[in-house]
Amino acid sequence: MRDINYDEAAVPDFRLPDPLRFADGSPVATAEDWWQLRRPELLDLFAATVYGRGPDLGRAEVSVQDHRSWGDAVGGTAIQEEIRLRVEGVATPIDVLLVLPRRDQPVPVWCSLNFYGNASVTSDPRIRLHQRWTPGNRPGIEGNRLTEAARGCDAQRWPLPLLIERGYGFATFHTSDVSPDSPQLFRTVMPELFSGVDGLPCARDPHQWGSIGAWAWGLSRLLDHLVTDPRVDVARIGVVGHSRLGKTALWAGAQDQRFSVVASNESGCAGAALSRRRFGQTVADITAKFGYWFCENLARYADREDALPIDQHELLALIAPRLLHVGSAAEDLWADPRGEFLSAVHADPVYRLLGVDGIATNEMPEVGQTVTGRIGYHIRPGVHELTDSDWSRYLDTSDVAANVATSQRLVELGTPR
Repeated sequence: MRDINYDEAAVPDFRLPDPLRFADGSPVATAEDWWQLRRPELLDLFAATVYGRGPDLGRAEVSVQDHRSWGDAVGGTAIQEEIRLRVEGVATPIDVLLVLPRRDQPVPVWCSLNFYGNASVTSDPRIRLHQRWTPGNRPGIEGNRLTEAARGCDAQRWPLPLLIERGYGFATFHTSDVSPDSPQLFRTVMPELFSGVDGLPCARDPHQWGSIGAWAWGLSRLLDHLVTDPRVDVARIGVVGHSRLGKTALWAGAQDQRFSVVASNESGCAGAALSRRRFGQTVADITAKFGYWFCENLARYADREDALPIDQHELLALIAPRLLHVGSAAEDLWADPRGEFLSAVHADPVYRLLGVDGIATNEMPEVGQTVTGRIGYHIRPGVHELTDSDWSRYLDTSDVAANVATSQRLVELGTPR
């Protein structure tokens, strides 16, 4: 068994790549340099070394195949809908749960993925039980399929009353609608996303994406639908994820600038935490057990983090100048809270190049405190989980986007609404 480092004194000396220097070492001097050259370069490096590349499906149209709606959800305060989405060129549909507060004006919406089906998000008996493969580590899941007893089994992560009360909608779908979280099954549901020339899953190219790349693709297809809904404030659509879905939220937000707010909850290695610190989970650990989340090239950097052409602060920098919030838990040393904070700090120069403030301090806050700014950060007491406390901080960050001047500033800086 590998030794795991939880000792700050044992963190090796390291030098981070500069997000404001091109791969050839020349400086990124202007915002135009960033938008036109450096940002595409970094996206390509992350695709080539960490998250992988998917097939070229062009601008695939997303359409609604089926729709069910009722207006008395969340104690009568919300509209709840099941929406079956079809993506052009892909045979398998994506089943979305959308919950919107009852308002007379467009509302902001948070997007996320779930592991146990839409019926696990709330105990409402009207939501269809997914019958795709599901991890079996929750009550009521038998033979990797949901049963009636599984309704609401993961609801503690999705505080719908809080979101609705704060004026936010919520949209989610099961990861297995795109890629089951299984090393044996991850390519089986949407083979078009992992196919060779014959349209069937082929031996993986070392650059081919894994589940995280496919999940991020699915989040953008959900976004394709939401921006057509007149009830949604398209300038205020956020993406949030916990753990490996926090990694997914960051990669989706880095690629798709239509997400105005990006929140990463305890995403750790290959998420918000700096790989070069080798604290908690490392590249060797994550690729040995969960290599199917990434492209195979990432495993080349196991125990060779200093050879990586990028580090995770540059992933956070790709979200600039939009709103970003990174959340940590004090007892979740596996995810390296300090490494997550330092990543946010080292993303700050890109925000400032683009004319906005980044993070408000270089000093890591005490447990229970929050750093606010265009880059937010908090560390709460407790273990690896997505809690109401985390959600409250993400909603506080998203509230900033309600300011008309802030939204206009994002547009002026070239970020699509």
